[in-house]
Amino acid sequence: MALAGNSGQNSGNGFAEPIPEATVARLPVYLRGLVELAETGQATVSSVELADLAGVNASNVRKDLSYLHAHGTRGVGYQVEHLIGEISFALGGSAPSPVVIVGIGNLGRALSRYDGFLAGGFPVVGLVDVDPLVVGRHIGGQVVRPVEELAAVISESGCTVGIIATPAAAAQEAARHLVASGIRSILNFAPAVVQVPDHIGLRQVDLATELQILGYHQHRRMGKSVHARVAR
Repeated sequence: MALAGNSGQNSGNGFAEPIPEATVARLPVYLRGLVELAETGQATVSSVELADLAGVNASNVRKDLSYLHAHGTRGVGYQVEHLIGEISFALGGSAPSPVVIVGIGNLGRALSRYDGFLAGGFPVVGLVDVDPLVVGRHIGGQVVRPVEELAAVISESGCTVGIIATPAAAAQEAARHLVASGIRSILNFAPAVVQVPDHIGLRQVDLATELQILGYHQHRRMGKSVHARVAR
């Protein structure tokens, strides 16, 4: 979940040229693998090792890391802690980006308890819903507030990212509330396309669509298997 968007990094004081989207998408995968290595006490990693962890090839790793001006030492590799710092910076910097979730149904409750958000620098600090039966409940360490208090939640907690976890029919209204309340980055889990102003960063996570894409590839593999048996 890299909400930082297209961003490049210079020597550490800010951002330079944009990083390609494909590289941005792989950086969180590298980061996860590097954190696992750091937890085992491993100090260095080769591009081949990191490629195995991320499921890509070593040339991809070297090219991607070059955008961060991170270069390994021949025969030694990359410094794990240094890479963690460089990638973390590129994915939003060292400061946390607090998150508010709009829509606290089954999906919203699950997201509110997801440890990966906190580990990635996106702590969930606000929960909002329109259902009076949900408002006031304690979920994931937070009290669910009414949508009318969304702007206050954002102001009080310093939220910079909004997550939409509503039913499809309510997604556009949730996006409107988030934009009006000052949120500039939105992650939409609702199975609906939402429209936001050009200055708003929007990422869509459609689980049903991802499953359908997976089904397509599964169908192709099965078809190839059938053709191979017939050819024999």
